[in-house]
Amino acid sequence: MASELKQTLTKRYGALQLWEIIVIALFAAFIVILGVSVWLSFRKKSRRSNFTQLPVTQSPRLPEEIKEISVDHVSSHSNGTSHQTLDEKFGEKDIENGNNYSGSLEKKTAVGSHLSPTTTPSPLSGLQEGSHIGWGHWFTLRDLQVATNHFAKENIIGDGGYGVVYHGTLTNKTPVAVKKLLNNPGQVDKDFRVEVEAIGHVRHKNLVRLLGYCVEGTHRMLVYEYMNNGNLEQWLHGDMNHQGHLTWEARIKVLVGTAKALAYLHEAIEPKVVHRDIKSSNILMDGNFDAKLSDFGLAKLLGADKSYVSTRVMGTFG
Repeated sequence: MASELKQTLTKRYGALQLWEIIVIALFAAFIVILGVSVWLSFRKKSRRSNFTQLPVTQSPRLPEEIKEISVDHVSSHSNGTSHQTLDEKFGEKDIENGNNYSGSLEKKTAVGSHLSPTTTPSPLSGLQEGSHIGWGHWFTLRDLQVATNHFAKENIIGDGGYGVVYHGTLTNKTPVAVKKLLNNPGQVDKDFRVEVEAIGHVRHKNLVRLLGYCVEGTHRMLVYEYMNNGNLEQWLHGDMNHQGHLTWEARIKVLVGTAKALAYLHEAIEPKVVHRDIKSSNILMDGNFDAKLSDFGLAKLLGADKSYVSTRVMGTFG
């Protein structure tokens, strides 16, 4: 059998044996297949390049100001004219990048707002219009007495060297924290002015928002957004232990949020703001454990030519 196969393969056809003809035929078939494959791949690439070079019709890119005005124009016809907060006007991304939009709210509402699928309503909507100031609301003593049940003891949620903080509810059902400064002549007005100047116009997701203030007689009060998840001290050592313990993920989230707030105050705005009273009880948290820095009673405003490194160390007990 083997000898017959060998005899067949060695049989000559002209100048070549049969096995040589078979090898040449297989090699030629391989070359043909390889050439066809290369040609097909080259053809596909050329089609793709031609497709990408075709002109694509694009809608004209409008400047942000034009888009904002057109959106505001439509919303004014459907919902009527309304005051907008700085949080509604400018996206959170802009605020985190350090863009600070201070000044009169009335002047800036003409520009319109960036709309999102879920727009958070202003906590000041529904309150008396005549009491609106550039960045917030001017509350009367009566407003805050009603909100805090006449500053009842059961409404106290914190106290410190400069005042007592009460939980309250405004007439529009917005929960707030009312900081009533102690009646210390001279020092009260100074602390009040510093805190209002420091954070009245500041908007950042990791800073407690100042909604307004009250100046009536000897009373000096600040009204903040209410944080419903306690502060870092309570979670680590105090009243929030019954709800569980902070996970490492939550702790890292609090650290990052606090760092972002300080970086924003120190570097992203002019004049710079130095808190000078950082402690765990001044780091509040919302339900998602997003940290918000509070209590700017010792804040110091810095000009562009000064550095926070040179400021004097200060603080309060607690």
